[in-house]
Amino acid sequence: ANSEGRAREVGGKRANRFGLFDMHGNVWELVQDCYAPSYSGLPTDGSANETTSCSGRVSRGGSWGSVPQDLRSANRYWYAPSYRVSYLGFRVARTLN
Repeated sequence: ANSEGRAREVGGKRANRFGLFDMHGNVWELVQDCYAPSYSGLPTDGSANETTSCSGRVSRGGSWGSVPQDLRSANRYWYAPSYRVSYLGFRVARTLN
C-alpha cells in the first residue's frame, strides 16, 4: 500500500531507522552474485559468488508487487542478466577510501 502499486523515485519515502532509503519493496535489487540454489560452498567472506558460466544473477528484497512477508533482504530470486521489467533494478555503489 505504501508504493501505490508502482516503482517510486529514490528517497521519496522516509528513511528507515538506520537512515537508509528504499532498501526493500521498491524494486527487486540485482546484486553481483551468480545464483546458486543453496549457500553451500559459497564464499563466506562477503565476496560475490562469481563463476565463468553465470546464467542468472541474484535479486533481493522484493518489489512494490511483492507480498509484505517477502520484503526482506534474505528473500532472493534469480533473473537472467538480459531480463528487463519495471520491478527489477540495481543500486550503484562504490568503495570509499
